Amino acid sequence: MTETIAQMHWRALDREGEDKCRLAHLDAGYMLVGHARFRESDGAWAALDYVVRTDAAWRTLSADVTGTVGGAELAVKIVRGETGWRLGDEIQPQLSGCEDVDFSFTPATNLMPLRRLPDVGRLTTRAAWLRLPSGDLRPLDQSYTRERGGIIAYTAEQTAFATQLVVNECGFITTYPNLWEADA
Repeated sequence: MTETIAQMHWRALDREGEDKCRLAHLDAGYMLVGHARFRESDGAWAALDYVVRTDAAWRTLSADVTGTVGGAELAVKIVRGETGWRLGDEIQPQLSGCEDVDFSFTPATNLMPLRRLPDVGRLTTRAAWLRLPSGDLRPLDQSYTRERGGIIAYTAEQTAFATQLVVNECGFITTYPNLWEADA
């Protein structure tokens, strides 16, 4: 049985687009279901649907992404099991140590590490980073530091990206500077 905990709707700031998602509580964890639509750099529209399933400690168990991006169909199934991460049927040894998924096209997947972030302090984690349009997975080392109120300092090591995120009481990002902003 699922119970909806929260819903979010973001609009893209760097291009035309939006993302809507719903967070639900499941018997043994949580499920994030979303729909991202955005204009790509070539002017075409991408349309992606995603589902992320986590355990009760907010660590990713599996994720699915389907839709169109880069003018092509995309269907990705990612599973974390006892033998490691799999993309479809293929084991992904480069993802050893990853606890989360990070989809490059939505702020929704930052929710899992943000829910594990202590009230005071810092969380470092490694995510299985789904890049588009290729659909390949790479490790992405991230750190989140709670600064004051709902402001979180975020860094991604492999890309040297750093910003300050604003989050709400559920842990969803409400402001991702220059990329996403939650609708009121």
